[in-house]
Amino acid sequence: MDVGAAGFGRLLPGLRDRVRSAAFLGLDMEFTGLYSAVPQNNQPSLFDSPTERYLKVRQSVQRFTVTQLGLAIFSQENSNKYVVHSYNFFLFPSTLGVTDVEFTLSASSIQFLSHYGFDFNKFLKDGIPYMNEVQEESLSQRLSEGSWRVCSAVGRDVMKKAIDEVTRWIVAAEEGETMILKDLSGSHMLEVQLVLRQALQNVWTQPLEDSEVVVKKVSPQQRRLLENSSYDYCRKELILTSARGFTNLFQILVKAKKPLVGHNMFMDLCHLHDKFYKPLPESYEEFKRNIHNLFPVLIDTKTVTKSIWRNYQFPRVSNLLEVYEVLCSSNLNPTDPTGPVITLASDCSQYAEKKSPHEAGYDAFLCGSVLLKSAHLLLRRVTECSDTVEADPSFSQYLTALAEYLNKVNFIRGGASTINFSGEDVPSQHPPLLVVRVRGWPRMNERQIYQELKALCRFDVRRLSENQFILLSNKFKHVRLVLRNYKHHPHLQISVYRHWRHSPRVNCLLQVSGIVALWSLLAFVLGGRPCCSS
Repeated sequence: MDVGAAGFGRLLPGLRDRVRSAAFLGLDMEFTGLYSAVPQNNQPSLFDSPTERYLKVRQSVQRFTVTQLGLAIFSQENSNKYVVHSYNFFLFPSTLGVTDVEFTLSASSIQFLSHYGFDFNKFLKDGIPYMNEVQEESLSQRLSEGSWRVCSAVGRDVMKKAIDEVTRWIVAAEEGETMILKDLSGSHMLEVQLVLRQALQNVWTQPLEDSEVVVKKVSPQQRRLLENSSYDYCRKELILTSARGFTNLFQILVKAKKPLVGHNMFMDLCHLHDKFYKPLPESYEEFKRNIHNLFPVLIDTKTVTKSIWRNYQFPRVSNLLEVYEVLCSSNLNPTDPTGPVITLASDCSQYAEKKSPHEAGYDAFLCGSVLLKSAHLLLRRVTECSDTVEADPSFSQYLTALAEYLNKVNFIRGGASTINFSGEDVPSQHPPLLVVRVRGWPRMNERQIYQELKALCRFDVRRLSENQFILLSNKFKHVRLVLRNYKHHPHLQISVYRHWRHSPRVNCLLQVSGIVALWSLLAFVLGGRPCCSS
């Protein structure tokens, strides 16, 4: 179900009730870009520690924005049946009274979204506003001081047109007479009222429909009575609620503390923190603490399915949809009647009829469905071992079966296999490092080394010294292949990296120690020579 700014306010009370009664929530997000090209070394690398990767992601999150957020609310009905309400929220940064938000577009990401049918008009014209706590505090202060402003150029044109209409009308209008401003959308309805009230002391405004505002000529005395009364739709707290937009739902999610399920969800969590909570901190550990406080139970289906795929003879898969299709296969559990039954609500039934990969609402639905089917496999394996197979397992039993995966978010190509939001990160088990010594090819760089090896296999490359480079792969067969094929290469000598032998620091320390030892020996020899008697 697509949701934009025009209909979000009406849906919010119902969303609050559904979230409160949910078993868990599926989440997915789409962005205007993933990894920023500035600075040049900002691309993810196998060499990255979790802290280094977080700092790279932090720079990217600050440059890109969220275009779409998918939320799938899984509610458990009788027995092992789940009803899913899946929503596709189009988002756009708030332009009311805050510093004008700037964001970057990645050409490849925009092309990717376009390929999968993303509606850019909904994103730009009907995106739900949002702000984090720092931006909200700034707006609150400006409203108190009367120093807020309209950042949008389109908004300023709308304001000018509305003021012109009202000022022409009010000259001849009598007290009590009204006029209607039409064709206002989104935040423009609120902005028009604020501007008119600030500019004209003898008018009162009130929203009439989704796109209309009633303007009434009143006396100064009537104006003072109406201000900050229950009839005032421009009270400060209501303005903040409107400007907060989607952040109102984010705060409902945080308060509900339901298990949050995603797929490769590290980037999603960074954007959640930055866009709706607070700007990302510099400290990686502080970020982890904050996320754990906001969402105490996280489940990354990538982490779960990686483990399951090692234990079952499933076909290889490359994306979330393929994972879902394998787990739904009739060949998987043809005789198991106890598996979870997942039904889409009537207002989201399009996902039952049509695949919509990379649409946030659809992918959020896939995340939750993959979780239930994976948890059922894990639970069945445990109960088969203990001879206590139970029909219609509860979601709490599924959570118990998933215990080892809770709060462990997949870490893509780096120095850890998972990021543990409730403990220590789990280091990766990579093949051994290789070292390349270059002979006869002057001024080689990392990119040239990468290009030289790319036709054979893929390595991440990091410079070690002027003519030495470190290679790291996540596949043991690539290490064996390159050692064999480059054994007699005239210009590249490749061997397994030994820290004591290849580290420039160790070599420097050994050289200094050797010089000190030599001088000590010379001093001993020269100082210990017996004196000749005359």
